[in-house]
Amino acid sequence: MTLGLRAALRRGPLSTTHRTTSGTRAWTCWLIAYALLGDGLLSVGIEGGPDGPWPPATAPVLALALACVPAAWCARLFTAGARRKLTASRGLEEFAVSVRPLLLGVFALFLCALGGLLALCREAPSEPGAYNGPSAYAGAGALGALLLLARLLTTRGFTHAPAVVLGAAGAAEVTALTTVFASRLPGCSFVATPVETIAGAWGPGAVPALVCGAAALVLLIHATRTLTRASAHATPGGTP
Repeated sequence: MTLGLRAALRRGPLSTTHRTTSGTRAWTCWLIAYALLGDGLLSVGIEGGPDGPWPPATAPVLALALACVPAAWCARLFTAGARRKLTASRGLEEFAVSVRPLLLGVFALFLCALGGLLALCREAPSEPGAYNGPSAYAGAGALGALLLLARLLTTRGFTHAPAVVLGAAGAAEVTALTTVFASRLPGCSFVATPVETIAGAWGPGAVPALVCGAAALVLLIHATRTLTRASAHATPGGTP
């Protein structure tokens, strides 16, 4: 699975010649690791544990890995469509107006494909005791949306916003876990109240769902402003 993911990011429409920072890569790995282990750790942490190993959430992460295929296809569809519109457009404003629905349509198409994969993988056998509630898959879906937008921006040279947003999302998840365990200190029980309230109402997966969903929304707004520029679709030779 790891080799397949690396191949998808090194070749094809998801590959990039623009250098990503070590911080971006580290936070991306953290977000994926949280999707695998974070919900379980948060759940047992709220209950007073962990007293031992907790089962990983393999099904959502498997769906994210499989989603590389529709992600690559959607990226290629967006690139090809934007290039055609760039050729046909008579001005920069006309191009921006025409390519924005394409971006949103491709993004919605990916979400549909990811939702289907999440539903399919949810039926697969999972580790005994692993959290398998709806919020776990909502969190994985939000993470998939975030990673696709971050990659689309990175492949076009817009690396700063993905780095900042991915870092903020990862830091928010770290903070959520930290507050649960910090609340065990004398007089600090209140610090975990927001996380415990969210997890109690919608399940532990609601935490990454809210965090990654908000981060994905920020990147989507940013993408509608940057990926609709003609300069974002210049060929390697420098010609739009």
